[in-house]
Amino acid sequence: MDCDLHHGIFSDGTIDFRTVAFLCDVYRHGQRARAIRMTIGTSNSVLPTRDAAVALMYEYTLSESLRKHMLGVEAAMRAYAAHYGEDVERWGLAGLMHDFDYERFPNASRSSTEEHPSEGVRILRTRGYPEDVLDAIMGHAAYTGTPRVSLMSRALFAVDELTGLITATALVKPSRSVHDVEPRSVRKKMKDKAFARGVSREDVIQGAQELGVDLDEHIAFVVTALQGSAEAIGLQGNPAA
Repeated sequence: MDCDLHHGIFSDGTIDFRTVAFLCDVYRHGQRARAIRMTIGTSNSVLPTRDAAVALMYEYTLSESLRKHMLGVEAAMRAYAAHYGEDVERWGLAGLMHDFDYERFPNASRSSTEEHPSEGVRILRTRGYPEDVLDAIMGHAAYTGTPRVSLMSRALFAVDELTGLITATALVKPSRSVHDVEPRSVRKKMKDKAFARGVSREDVIQGAQELGVDLDEHIAFVVTALQGSAEAIGLQGNPAA
């Protein structure tokens, strides 16, 4: 809807000034509603504890590989939060819970309103999760159409697929250790379309662009973050290697 308050009409000239003014207020309110909810979500809200979040994630997710993926994304998010001077616990929560509903609500049809991540967000909202965290979780799935307006949401999108690619790169090493992964080897694997086909190279590239970081530096940053949580994500390597 294109509002023209100066002339008091819509572009087709069919509505009077008072109606235009009222509808434009409604329109602008709708545009601002998400920002208001997110602001409320960041103001003095009590975050769920990490222990409670992990318990909920484990309740909904039985796959060890998916659990470790979420722990890996959490590690990357916590590292970026510290890097940007943001709330480490808050950002970590977004990473930890971003896929917790995927196993139960996989969303093969890529619905923007049903199943993953929409169903998970509804569940988390009833449990008091803040709106900025929920908005970031919605935004990590491009098919929801949720704009990634916050730094947190852009970071989550940027690290999600990349974490999967780094994990796959580590698992083909003889040691199966992320400590043996070098950023250049991840970049090389990106070019091999037959490797880790489930990882969207386009999302990895777009994520770095949206975050405003050099792709090679971004890869190196996330590799370092995962190395710091190698044991938790099962990438500490084989003892005999």
